[in-house]
Amino acid sequence: MIGADILIKSLLKEKVDVIFGYPGGVTIPLHDRLASYPQIRHILPRHEQGAALAADGYFRVTGQPGVCLTTSGPGATNLVTGIANAYMDSVGIVIITCQVATTVAGTDAFQEVDITGITQPITKQNYFVEDVKDLPRIVKEAFYLASTGRPGPVLIDLPVDVLKAEVSKFVYPKKVNLPGYQVPGKAEPRRINQAVKLINKSVRPVALVGHGVTISQASAAVKKFIEKAEIPVITTLLGMGAISDKHPLHFGMLGMHGMAYANYAVHNADLIIGIGLRFDDRITGNINEFAREANVIHLDIDPAEIGKNTVVDVPLLGDCKQVIGQLNSKIAKKSHREWVRQIHAWHDKTKLSKIKQEGRTQKSKHLLAADIVREIDQQTKGQATIVTDVGQNQMWAAQHFAYSQPGQLLSSGGLGAMGYSLPAAIGAKIAKPRADVWSLVGDGGIQMNIQELGTIMEYKLPIKIMLFNNGYLGMVRQWQELFFAKNYMATKLDNPDFVAIARAYKIEAHRVTTRAQARKMIKKAAASKKSILLEFMVGPEDNVLPMVPPGNTLKQTIVKRNK
Repeated sequence: MIGADILIKSLLKEKVDVIFGYPGGVTIPLHDRLASYPQIRHILPRHEQGAALAADGYFRVTGQPGVCLTTSGPGATNLVTGIANAYMDSVGIVIITCQVATTVAGTDAFQEVDITGITQPITKQNYFVEDVKDLPRIVKEAFYLASTGRPGPVLIDLPVDVLKAEVSKFVYPKKVNLPGYQVPGKAEPRRINQAVKLINKSVRPVALVGHGVTISQASAAVKKFIEKAEIPVITTLLGMGAISDKHPLHFGMLGMHGMAYANYAVHNADLIIGIGLRFDDRITGNINEFAREANVIHLDIDPAEIGKNTVVDVPLLGDCKQVIGQLNSKIAKKSHREWVRQIHAWHDKTKLSKIKQEGRTQKSKHLLAADIVREIDQQTKGQATIVTDVGQNQMWAAQHFAYSQPGQLLSSGGLGAMGYSLPAAIGAKIAKPRADVWSLVGDGGIQMNIQELGTIMEYKLPIKIMLFNNGYLGMVRQWQELFFAKNYMATKLDNPDFVAIARAYKIEAHRVTTRAQARKMIKKAAASKKSILLEFMVGPEDNVLPMVPPGNTLKQTIVKRNK
């Protein structure tokens, strides 16, 4: 038995059934031994970034750490974007980078890079393994850290001589010993009482729901909370689905491309209850003007986030599910009928159907992306797992698909990494083969990781790829139109034949140019048991609205295009 066996046996103890891995010179001893462990399925992406983002998608649909594996040097550095993405979005992944031998470490050996140094700012923890005896303990700690508290990426850098080291027996620790690492549970009773007083006296409360609600499996508790006190709920991008879009107290997403009525509600609230979110700039707008008339309660498991971006009146440090349970036992049953009626009035004036009617100033022969997303929603009965890329396609998917389940929308939120959709969809489909996985991607984003069509082909993954082709880097072009006098510098794309490329990968593909054809082909995709790519020729200047201009306040939301 060698170190590679120790690693694999440790992974099996953590119930790992899939590794997204790319081989190289120093991984050969590990890949050689992996062949003897059929309990673990090895998925070969076409680029190391694809491995990290697939592991990301795996975690988001299972709640269990995704695992990726690469070689040293460029193999390790190609993971960095995926690691940063997981760090920003609180995604639990375990990254294994094989490394040059300890005997040549620090000599600039072939394909040597200090990956632990490079990734220190974007990992929850990382390890350099110098002794094979430490490996079981390190693996145990890595999975514990990746999946508890605020989840995040943990990296294990494993020299090849450690992988090849002879070992007489395997002993896996039963528990971790991390005295300095404490996972918050319930909030302080004193803070709970302070929060209850604010909630009970509030006239215009709003609950802001973020990704933490999904991670902590707190949706049912939050639903009980908002119903008991009749509190309108608004979500972040990654909070979508935590409370069903069809719930009568749910008023959509807030922020730069959130619903105008949601932004108005937050701007006019007298109490903001932030649950598992970061109050980042994309949801607050001008932070100095954010909810100035409101008290703020911030519930989060990470003490570093509370008070980081906005002034907090009552900090609630703890696990979302447990803390909301504490609040549910103490808050009064209340009615906020007039406040809810006011938000409905804003809704009726600024809802998306009204924006569509008033905001189209030019007749277009092209398809409208919003119509395509709504058709996908209709044909899948709102049950699909939607994996977006970044840009306009991401916002259209957020605005026009009705999410009803936690973890139904996968997207790169904090980092905003183009190229996310295809590999993350692969991870989601591998994790849950029965899930109906749809990848929504733009013509710019798909070319970041288009090679992952090869992974879809090899493993016969029935992923539905919806490609929005507007011939531009659409979101950047939109900013250039609105704020830079239509100076479309470096955003026009001279695209290849995407249909031909998909077909070269043995994936069924069709170009769609009319609404009738779109309806027919989306219905076909929904019924298909195989992978399919549909290329929709959408309007080159079709903008995502509403929009809060950079540096503006939520009340300054643009709801329609100027004529």
